[in-house]
Amino acid sequence: MFDYCKSGMIDCGCQDDGNRLKIKHLKPPELERIIKANSPSENAQFEYANNYICTSKYTLLTFLPKNLLEQFRRLANTYFLCLLVLQVIPAVSSLPWYSTLVPLAFVLGVTAIKDAVDDFRRHSSDNQVNNRLSDVLRNGQPLDEKWHKVVVGDIIKMENNQFVAADLLLLSTSEPHSLCYIETAELDGETNLKVRQAIPETSELEDDIQKLSNFDADIVCEAPNNNLSKFEGKMTYKNNTYSIDNEKILLRGCVLRNTKWCYGLVIFAGKDTKLMQNSGKAIFKRTNIDRLMNVLIIGIFLFLLTCCLVMTAACGIWETLKGNDFQVFLPWDSYIPGSPDKDGSKQEGATVTALLVFFSYIIILNTVVPISLYVSVEIIRLVNSMWINWDVKMYYDKVKTAAKARTTTLNEELGQIEYIFSDKTGTLTQNIMEFKKCSIAGKSYGDAFDEFGNSIVITENTPKVDLSSNPFAEPNFEFYDRQLIEKMREKDFKVEQFFTLLALCHTVMPETKDDKLEYQAQSPDEGALVSAARNFGYVFKSRTPTTITVEIQGEQRVYELLSILDFNNVRKRMSVIVRREGKIQLFCKGADSLVLERMDPKCADLKELTLHHLNEYASEGLRTLCLAVKDIPDNVYAEWKKKHHAASTAMEDRDDKLHEVYEEIEKNLVLIGATAIEDKLQDGVPDAIANLALAGIKIWVLTGDKQETAINIGYSCQLITDEMEEIFIVDGETYESVEKQMKDALQNIKKIKHENKTQKEEEVGVAFANGGVYYNGQKADVSPDLPHTDEFALVINGHSLIHALQQDMELLLLELGCSCKAVICCRVTPLQKALVVDLVKRNKKSITLAIGDGANDVSMIKTAHIGVGISGQEGMQAVLASDYSICQFRYLERLLLVHGRWSYFRMCKFLKYFFYKNFAFTLCHFWYAFFCGFSAQTLFDPYFITFYNVMYTSLPVLMMGVFDQDVNEYYSLRYPKLYAPGIEDSMFNKKVFAWSIAEGFITSLVLFFIPYGAFHDGLGSSGTDLADSQSFGVVVASILVVAVNLRCGMDTSYWTGFSHVVVWGSCIFYYCFILAFYAPVFNYVYQGAAYQVFGSPNFWFCLLLTNVVLLMPVVAYRYYMVDTKPTLSDRIRLKQRMTASKSRSKDLHLRRASTMRRSTRSLRSGYAFSHSQGFGELITSGTNMRQRAPENVKLTNVKKIDQNNDQKNIRNSNTFQSSPRKETSSILHDNHSHHEHHDHDKHVLFCEKL
Repeated sequence: MFDYCKSGMIDCGCQDDGNRLKIKHLKPPELERIIKANSPSENAQFEYANNYICTSKYTLLTFLPKNLLEQFRRLANTYFLCLLVLQVIPAVSSLPWYSTLVPLAFVLGVTAIKDAVDDFRRHSSDNQVNNRLSDVLRNGQPLDEKWHKVVVGDIIKMENNQFVAADLLLLSTSEPHSLCYIETAELDGETNLKVRQAIPETSELEDDIQKLSNFDADIVCEAPNNNLSKFEGKMTYKNNTYSIDNEKILLRGCVLRNTKWCYGLVIFAGKDTKLMQNSGKAIFKRTNIDRLMNVLIIGIFLFLLTCCLVMTAACGIWETLKGNDFQVFLPWDSYIPGSPDKDGSKQEGATVTALLVFFSYIIILNTVVPISLYVSVEIIRLVNSMWINWDVKMYYDKVKTAAKARTTTLNEELGQIEYIFSDKTGTLTQNIMEFKKCSIAGKSYGDAFDEFGNSIVITENTPKVDLSSNPFAEPNFEFYDRQLIEKMREKDFKVEQFFTLLALCHTVMPETKDDKLEYQAQSPDEGALVSAARNFGYVFKSRTPTTITVEIQGEQRVYELLSILDFNNVRKRMSVIVRREGKIQLFCKGADSLVLERMDPKCADLKELTLHHLNEYASEGLRTLCLAVKDIPDNVYAEWKKKHHAASTAMEDRDDKLHEVYEEIEKNLVLIGATAIEDKLQDGVPDAIANLALAGIKIWVLTGDKQETAINIGYSCQLITDEMEEIFIVDGETYESVEKQMKDALQNIKKIKHENKTQKEEEVGVAFANGGVYYNGQKADVSPDLPHTDEFALVINGHSLIHALQQDMELLLLELGCSCKAVICCRVTPLQKALVVDLVKRNKKSITLAIGDGANDVSMIKTAHIGVGISGQEGMQAVLASDYSICQFRYLERLLLVHGRWSYFRMCKFLKYFFYKNFAFTLCHFWYAFFCGFSAQTLFDPYFITFYNVMYTSLPVLMMGVFDQDVNEYYSLRYPKLYAPGIEDSMFNKKVFAWSIAEGFITSLVLFFIPYGAFHDGLGSSGTDLADSQSFGVVVASILVVAVNLRCGMDTSYWTGFSHVVVWGSCIFYYCFILAFYAPVFNYVYQGAAYQVFGSPNFWFCLLLTNVVLLMPVVAYRYYMVDTKPTLSDRIRLKQRMTASKSRSKDLHLRRASTMRRSTRSLRSGYAFSHSQGFGELITSGTNMRQRAPENVKLTNVKKIDQNNDQKNIRNSNTFQSSPRKETSSILHDNHSHHEHHDHDKHVLFCEKL
C-alpha cells in the first residue's frame, strides 16, 4: 500500500494516483548542493525548493481556525466563550445569552477582518513578486516564464534594471571581460554599485542560445545558508574544475545596473535563496499590557471563583437552615431533590441548589471583566493610531508622505521602548557625500576667506567659486576657496596630479542620460571624489577594460589601464596602474593610517603637514583619504605582472597571495595630499538621538557598513561623544580572542566605575565657585577635573558577532552591551541583526524597537516588539514588514515621546479606571447576596447591567483614553524624562491593579451600605415604605453612575469640549432614560420605581453624602501628594499652566535652557567623521581672541543665593554668562519645605528649576 522512498522514510503527505497512496519521503538535511545545468530531470531527484515565496500567514482554508486560535490565545476571549456556554444553560443563567454573544462576535469579527486585510496585502505582494516574468532557457528556446516556475538548474537571461529572480552563477554578460554591475540595496542597504565577473570559460558562451543550451556543467556548492558575504563551490566543465566564490554570484533581490544583459544559472531558488534565509517569519505581536492582562485575567478569575465558592457554601448553609422552610411560597425547582416533585433530603436539595448557584454567580459577577473592556481597548487603539496618521508634524513634504500606523494593537508599547536598534545607511544618514576640503602639497584648501584674507564662516550667502567655464560642472556643487582655482589656472603640477588621480583611481562607471554625463559608483565616497574632479575640470568620460578616458581642461587624454588593485576591508586602499606616453604610474588612495606608512622617506616633511590637516578635517567631522603616486620602471612592472598573474589564477589562498603581490608594488609612494568629504546626516538626527537618550532609551546601531564608517557616524549623530570614558572595539577573528576582548572590556568598565564611585565619595562636600574651590565652606587648594560620566561605547564587528552570539557567550555580550551607553555592530548580516535584537528581547524585561529602511532590515523589524520602517530610497520592503512607517528618523522622537507616551498614559489610566468602576459595580452584587439568601438574585435591573458599560459609563472613559494628556506635545519633547514611567512600567502593573481593585472594593462598600442605612427604615412622603428591592437597586445604581462618572472627570487631566459633554451628559442621559424607561407606557417590571426614588429627599441627600464620602478622600490624597511629593509630570503641568497664564497676562515666556550637551571632539586620525565642527580655525586666525585681562581684575564668586532675600534673581540656565545688562545666577537645587509650596514666588521658582 505504501511507497517507500530510497531513504526508507515515510511522510504523511498522501496523494492517491488511483491504485495506491504515494507517500512523500522526509527530505534529509542538505549538506551540499549538486546541480546539473540544463537538466531539470536530474535536479528534480534532490527536491530542491522552487522559486515560489510566501510571506503571508493564512490561506482560505486555514484563516478561520488559525485566526481564531490566535485570538483565543487572549485568555479574556476564552473566558467570555466559557461564559457564553454557561449562559445558554437556563438552569444557571440569570442573564440572556446574547448579551455576551453579540459583543464577543463583534470583537472577534473586527479583529479577524483587520487580520484578513493585512494578510491580503501580503498575498498581493507575494503574487506580484511570484508572477514577475523572466527570460528562461527551456529545451533550447528562450521563454517568458513566471518567477515561481523557475527551478534550480535553469539558465535565465536578465536585462538592465531588472531584479535578479534567484541566486545565480554568472555565466556571461554584455560587457567586456564578462563584468556586470549590481545594486544590493535590498540585501545590505547599500545603494552603491558592486562588480561581479563571470568565469572566463563561461564568458565565451556570450548570448549564443545554442552554446547556452549545450552548457552541461556540474556544480557542487554549499548548502543553502544566510551568509551574504561568502559563497563556496566548484564547477566542472569540459574536464576542468573551476572555483566559484561570491564575486561570481548574483543574489536574489539585487538589481542589474549598467549592463545590457547577462545570463546566469540558478543555484538557489525561493526559500533557499540567501535573501529569504535572512528574512524572519511573521510574528504575532502582543503588547506588554496584553501579556499582563492575561496574567490579571487569571488572577481575576481566581478571585471570581473564590467569591462564587463563598456564595456556594453560604447558599448551601442557608438553604439547609432556612431556605427549606420557605418552600410554601418559594418552592424549589422540580429537578431539585427534596422539592415537591422529586424525592430527596433537605441536604441533597441544598447541595444541588448551591452547585447551581455557583455557576449563576459566575455569570452575575463576570462583569469584573466585561467584554466591553476589550471593545473599548480596540477603539482607543484605533483612534490613537489615527492621531499618528493625522499628525502633520510627521508629514514629509518632500515626498508627500505622512507617518502611518500599520497596526492598531501596539500603540501603548511605543511609550515603553527601552532599546532602539537602528540601521545606519538611509536611516540615520542620507547616504549623500559632498567634497568639502583637500590638502595638496602641504597646503589646505576649502575654507572661505574675505577680501582681507581672514577666514569666515560659511553661510547660505557666502559666494561659491565660479566654475561656469567648465561645461561639465554640476550646478549643486559647492566650494568656496578661490585659492585652489587660482592654482589650477597657474597649472600647478601638484594640483594637476591631485585631480588626475581622482579622475583615474576609482571603479566608477559613466553613463549618459538625456545628454548628461552621470556616474554610477560602488560607494558614495568614490562618487563624491570623481564628481569633485569633474567640477574642477578633470572629467572622467569613459572606460574600457584596458583604457580610461578623461578630459582635462578641455584636452582629452586616454590612459592605458594596466591593473586595478581593488579596495577591501583589510587593505583599506585602492590603486590603479596606468600608462600614458610610455610612462607607467601607480595612483593610490586610501586610509591615512595605511597609506602614510608606505611613503618614501623623502616625504617626511610633507607627511607631517598633511597629517596636521587630516587631524583638522577629522575634528570638523569630515571623512578623509590620503592620495599618493609612484613611477614604475617598465622592467619592474613586467616582473611584477608575472607575479600578479600567478597569484590571480591560484586555486588556493588566492586572496593572501594577491595581498602579498599588492604589498610589493605599493611601497615608496610619493604623497600628493588628502581629501575631506562629508556624509550628510538626515535632518534632526543628532537632536533626536540626544533627546531619546535623555529619555532613558538605549540606542544600538546595526549596520552592514565597515567599522570606520559606523564609528564616524556614531560621532556625527552624537551617539558616541568625547565625554565617554572609553570606546571598546571587539574585532577578534576566533572564539578565544572575541571572548578575551569582551571580558577585558567588561572588567575595565567595572574597574572604572568603581574608581569613579570612590572618587565621588571622596569629593563629597567639595563645591566649585568662580574664583575658587571650597570644601565645607573653607577654601581648598584643589584642581578640579572634568566630571566622570561613567559612559562607554562598544563597537563589534560581524565576524566577531558570529562567536559572540553563540549560546555560551551571548550573555557576556548582553552584559557588555547593556553596560555601554551606545553599541555599534558593523558588517552584520540581516540575520545577525535579528539575532542581536532577539538576544535583548529574550533576556531583558524591556521593550525593543527596530528601525530600518531596506530589505536587509526586515528580519530585525519582524523580531523586535515594535518595527518601524522608513519610506526611503531602498524600496518598500521594510515598510511592508513594519508596524509603523515614517519618512525621517527624526520623526521617531515625536512618535515615541509624544504619541507613544500619550498612548501609554491613556491606556494605563483607562485600565485603572475601568477595573475600578467595574469592581465597584460588580461587588455590590456580592454584598447584596448576604441579604437575599445567596439566591443569585441581582441587585440591579438586568437592563442596567447590560447598559452600564455600554451607555452609562462608556463614553467618559473612552474620551479619556482618546484625548487625555498630562502635558502637551511641546513639553513632552522638551522634557524627555517624562518618558521614564513607561520604561519603568510604573503606570499600570500588578501593584497599580491591586490598588484599583482595593479602591473598587471600598467604593462598593460605601455604595451599598450608605444607601442601605439611609433607606432601611425610610418612608416616602405618603408614608409608603422605600425599602423594596427594586427601589433600593435604583438608588444604588443612580448613585453609582454619578460617582464613577465624577471620578472619571477627576482622573481626566486634559478637559476638552467632548469631555464635558460625555461626563455630564452620561449622568443626565441615565436619569432621563431611567425615568422614561420605567414609565407606565412600557409596562416594565420596574414601572414607577424611578419616580418613587427620585421624588424622595432621602435619595438626593444620600446621593450627595455618598459622593462626598467617595471623592473627598481622593481629592485630599492627590492634593497632598502633588503638594509634598510632586512628580516631574506634576511640576511640568504646573509650569505649563503658569506659562499659559502669564503669556496671556504679561506676555511672559518661561524659557528652559537647552538640554543638549555641546561638546568638542578630540583630534583624531583621518579617515573619520566627527560629531561636531571644531573651532581650530577661529582660534588660529586670532579673530575671536580678546586681550588677556589684567591681573588686578577681581572675579565674582558665584555663591548660593538665599531664597528669602533674593528670589527675583533666579533664572533657569545651565551655563554661566555675564554682560553689562544681565547677570545670571545659579539654579537652586535644594529641597523646598512644605510651606514654600504655598508661596506664589516660590511656585515660580519651583517651576523654573525644571
